[in-house]
Amino acid sequence: MKDEYPGKVLITGGRNIGGVGAFAEGLRSGFSEIGIPVEIIAPTQIFSRWHDLRDPRVLKILSTSAVFAAPVARRAICMAHGVSRAHLQGFWKMVAVIATFKIANACPGVRLVAVSDYVAAHLETVFDIEIDAVIRNPLRPPFLEPPPDNGASRCYISYVGVLDAVKNLHRLLPAIRDVLDEHPGLQACIAGDGPQRPQLEALANGDRRIEFPGRLNATQVREQLRRSRVFISGTPTEALGIAYLEALSQGCAVAMPASGGGLEIAPLLIGTGIQLFSISLARDSVASALRKGLTVIPQLPSLDAYAPGAVARAFLAADMRFSESAGYGGGVAP
Repeated sequence: MKDEYPGKVLITGGRNIGGVGAFAEGLRSGFSEIGIPVEIIAPTQIFSRWHDLRDPRVLKILSTSAVFAAPVARRAICMAHGVSRAHLQGFWKMVAVIATFKIANACPGVRLVAVSDYVAAHLETVFDIEIDAVIRNPLRPPFLEPPPDNGASRCYISYVGVLDAVKNLHRLLPAIRDVLDEHPGLQACIAGDGPQRPQLEALANGDRRIEFPGRLNATQVREQLRRSRVFISGTPTEALGIAYLEALSQGCAVAMPASGGGLEIAPLLIGTGIQLFSISLARDSVASALRKGLTVIPQLPSLDAYAPGAVARAFLAADMRFSESAGYGGGVAP
C-alpha cells in the first residue's frame, strides 16, 4: 500500500481560529507522522498551485471554500465541513456552496468527504449530494496529552472558538451569569475573536467574572481547558464540534445543544460528561445543563480514532479507493 501513497499532500486551511484551521493543522501532523510531505495553503492560493492541482501524485484535500477548484483538480478529496446556513451566510452563498458540492460529485477523480454522519445525512437527504466517506476531524497533538489531576483548581466555565452569532453566545451569557451568581469563585472565559466580540463584551457589561482573552494558540487553549470545569457552546447545527472532544480530552464536562454532529463524539458520555440543553437555548435549560456539568467528574473518552495519524490513514484509505477507480498511479512511498 505504501507504494501507492501520494508523493505529497496539499491541504487548504481556513481561518486561524475555528474548526477548519484546527482540522488542517491536525491533519498536517498526521501526514507528517506517517512520513508524507504536507503543505497547508489558503483557499485563495489554490489556483496559484496549478501544477499541484493537475499532478495526480499530489493528493489535494480541499476545504469547503476551495471546492470550486474541483473541476480542474486531479486526485482531490473535497471536504464538507458543514451545511450552509442561508440565514447567516446569505441565500446565494449557500447556493454557491451546494453547487460546488454538486460539481465535486460530477468530477472524475474527485470525491466528497463529510466530517460527520450528521452532515452527510443532511447533504444526502436535503440536497441529493453523494457523500463518499465520513471521516471525523483529528485532534491536534497538544490535546492527546492527558490532563494532570487538578480538579480542585478548576474554576471556569469556558468557550473557545470563533465569536460569531452562529455560536449563540449572546443567548448563553444570561444563563452563564445565573450560574456564576450561584457559585462564588466561579468564573467564565470566552476565548477567541470574531465579529460578535464587541456585542458580547457589551453584554458582559464589565463583569469581572467574565474574561475575554482573545485568540489563544493550541497550547494556551489546552491550559485554559485544564482550568475549566465545563465547556459550553450553543450551535444546534454544529457539524461535528471537535472543540467538544478537546474539552473532554482535558477533563472538562461539556454543555451543548441536544442536536448536531457533536452527539456523535462520545455518545456513551451523554448524561454524565456531556450535558445536553434544549435546542431552543432556553435560559433555564442552559443553566440546568451547566449546573449538572459542575457536579460530574468526566471520564476521558477514547481518543484513538481522533489521533492525527489515524485520521490521516483514513484519508489515505479513502484515497486508495478513489485513485484506483480513477486509474491514478501512486507517488513515492515514504
